[in-house]
Amino acid sequence: MLRSKNTKSITLTSTAVLALALSGCTAMGGGNIPSASSPITPTEAKQGSQAHPQLLNEFGGAMGGPYANYVERVGKNISVQSGLGNAQDDFTVSLLNSSVNNAFAIPGGYVYVTRQLVGLMNNEAELAGVLGHEVGHVAARHSAKRQARSQRNSILGVLGQVASSVLLGDSGLGRIGQQLSSQVPQLATLSYSRNQELQADELGIQYLNNAGYDPRAMATLLSSLAAQNSLDAQLQGRGNATMPAWASTHPDPASRVQTALGKAQGMTGVTNRDTFLTRIDGIMYGDDPKQGIIEGRTFTHPDLRLSFSAPQGFYMVNGTRAVSINGDSGRGQLSTGRYNGNLETYVRGVFTALGGEKQKLVPQEMKRTTVNGIPATYGTARVNNGQSNVDVVVFAYEFSKTSAFHFMTISQSGRSGTFNPMFQSMRRISSSEAARIVPRKVDVVTVRRGDTVQSLANRMAYDRGKVERFRVLNGLSSSQGVTAGQKIKIVVK
Repeated sequence: MLRSKNTKSITLTSTAVLALALSGCTAMGGGNIPSASSPITPTEAKQGSQAHPQLLNEFGGAMGGPYANYVERVGKNISVQSGLGNAQDDFTVSLLNSSVNNAFAIPGGYVYVTRQLVGLMNNEAELAGVLGHEVGHVAARHSAKRQARSQRNSILGVLGQVASSVLLGDSGLGRIGQQLSSQVPQLATLSYSRNQELQADELGIQYLNNAGYDPRAMATLLSSLAAQNSLDAQLQGRGNATMPAWASTHPDPASRVQTALGKAQGMTGVTNRDTFLTRIDGIMYGDDPKQGIIEGRTFTHPDLRLSFSAPQGFYMVNGTRAVSINGDSGRGQLSTGRYNGNLETYVRGVFTALGGEKQKLVPQEMKRTTVNGIPATYGTARVNNGQSNVDVVVFAYEFSKTSAFHFMTISQSGRSGTFNPMFQSMRRISSSEAARIVPRKVDVVTVRRGDTVQSLANRMAYDRGKVERFRVLNGLSSSQGVTAGQKIKIVVK
């Protein structure tokens, strides 16, 4: 979601602060650990109110209007079941303009869900269930229970447990890998333990039951997430479904489905399926053109008038302030920063920021070039990360005298050429090309006599994977069909 206005350079400090705030990933407060039913404390309320504006900014901002009002009503109703507050107004529920499947809550009564995850859901009970799960993490004070571990580690160390890879090792250049991988917010948050996930599932099921919803919705939502995770891996050409996924902070949704079903056995309630589908009809699905869009291996930003393609075998994730590029042989990101008209100074500044205060990182060589008519400068550095040598490249482009964009990439030594096709693919797009980019949205339709999964899937606004996307979007297994009179979702432009 690289923004067209008020763009800022990314610093590890700002990313780390947000990582600490998300979902109570690490402690936001000290002292004794309250019980799961203890109300919000004044300290938690203060800390939550301070983190809230940052989180909204990091995740594309809060949406307004009917969709947001509906999500807020459902979210407050389920949140009050937790005992954290006695009134619905004790909670702030935000619908985020993000194309990532994500939901989280932080101490202080702040609850968040992305429009993308809402679009994946198929009934109101699922919406209540996922929000209840997140509130359950806060009610159980999972963040405070990990405070001791957080205090034993620096922010870099904590993030390193999540962001480091076999390519980066555990020291030295590891912080660069952390910065490259943690720019995308859903990859920056710390994971919960399996026991904490199961406890949050159980609390969410309890809240659903208390609110009169069908508690089995927790299992159906987890099933949809697992299916979407697997489909994303397939469409992106990855051999597994481990990245990218909200499962980085909510591990293994597939294996938790049966556990959730077992916990909900014998419980009944409403799903409000038709009401839900009516209320989300028309909601944006996928990337917001104002934040740039990904089509296959190509990223295009109509407002910034730029486009590039990731190398063969790589996939991209659209983050709030940067686009990440991920593959087996390296990783990178496209971002921007303050520009004073000197590309060489700009590139050196990026290297300095990557190295941080303790490690001085300077390019070993700098070269000027032109890419598709755009002035460019790039620098490279080879660094030993404690286990092997890795190559870091910063490739910057001058789009005007006051604006520049840059790739940061890291790869095994001698493999930086993998990214050359991407560096050379950067181009300006015309106003007419920009005008043709329009958002996708969810269209809720009623199945007519003679409609089939195939005929309905053919209406999906995608070039490939139409049937698979349709099934995942509507929570249908590979053997399930549709029936006349049934409401279903398709994605259209």
